Amino acid sequence: MWPFLRRISLTHWIMISMVAGIAFGHWFPTPAMELKIVSTVFLSMIKCILVPLVFSTLVVGIAGHADDMKAVGRLAIKSIFYFEVVTTLGLVIGLVAVNVFRPGDGLVLPPPGSAVGHVTAEKVTLSGIFVHIVPQSFFAAAAANDVLQVVFFAILFGIALAQVERTAREPVLRFCESLMETMFKFTALVMKFAPFGIGAAMAYTVAHSGIDALKSLLKLIITLYGALLVFGLTVLLPAALWARVPVLRFLKLLKEPILLAFTTTSSDAAMPDAMKRLIYFGVPKRIVSFVMPIGYSFNLDGSTLYLAVASIFIAQAAKVELSLTQQVVMMLTLMLTSKGMAGIPRASQVVLAGTLVSFGLPLEGVLVIMGVDEIMDMGRTTVNLVGNCLATAVIARWEGEFPPPSASAKLA
Repeated sequence: MWPFLRRISLTHWIMISMVAGIAFGHWFPTPAMELKIVSTVFLSMIKCILVPLVFSTLVVGIAGHADDMKAVGRLAIKSIFYFEVVTTLGLVIGLVAVNVFRPGDGLVLPPPGSAVGHVTAEKVTLSGIFVHIVPQSFFAAAAANDVLQVVFFAILFGIALAQVERTAREPVLRFCESLMETMFKFTALVMKFAPFGIGAAMAYTVAHSGIDALKSLLKLIITLYGALLVFGLTVLLPAALWARVPVLRFLKLLKEPILLAFTTTSSDAAMPDAMKRLIYFGVPKRIVSFVMPIGYSFNLDGSTLYLAVASIFIAQAAKVELSLTQQVVMMLTLMLTSKGMAGIPRASQVVLAGTLVSFGLPLEGVLVIMGVDEIMDMGRTTVNLVGNCLATAVIARWEGEFPPPSASAKLA
């Protein structure tokens, strides 16, 4: 029996645990709620990887090419341009979908004041966003797992290190390279626990959300997932075809990170393993090291699309008809406020609440969405992951450094 069990791949164990988790959560909802501690422990194990991995990969990606800083600058410009185009298209698709299907019509929001104590919101301002980007302390940012602040520090640190004399630069660079490789091995160890964490996460999600919540907001869920599908077919797929990325092999390569992102609703949780797999796939390490960490701050495609759908959905439920101009202004605001949104569960709710306050919409709408937010978070987080992995391959092709499909390395 043991030899047979050892032959079962991690992907199959994850799928088995998903099915078992769904069944357990449906049939035994009370004990399933207690399993949240297992998924929480697993996510904590993943999150402790994030800061050292993001820091080391960015420093290596920048300072490791000190002799060609123009190439690093070119890579940054191309990445930001691609991110902005793709996330803008995501917002447009979300806006069109929510206006066509109008999932908020006929829904009754909780009475005013119901959100007090349940939803925390602050008015989002451009100045506040810029202030938040810069960390007062790297260690405070690391302790809070604030990816955007860690990225900012790592970029400046990498640029500064690139300007240091080679004799002083090499020891630090070797340390960062060793740290990066160690964190990849660390990820492999943590992933052995994935079936337990994912099974527990699915059991808790089914037990917590229940069938009734799904029925009452089914139109919203269908609208979001439909918009995510359209985004994948009209934006991500053409980008993959342009970059000559073998789509089926690409998705097969990422099946374990995709399952991890879908079940844990955390794109950060899947990032370390996804980076390792992209390198095996043939994307140069320097591009993976640079584009992926930045993408997790500036290229959350699924989350930005969701914000467009959710904000207009709440306006419809509140019977507030927004003009096209108002909706465009709201989308421009979301385009800015979604940057740097943490890739952790429910982080988008903070941005959504802030947007509602900025436009005078009722916070009680967030309470309605919370009942099925985990279900919707699964879809948008998966798109975040796939979008960032594809962005890395597209930028590599744009740089002329992504090999033809026949030359791509096979996953070990």
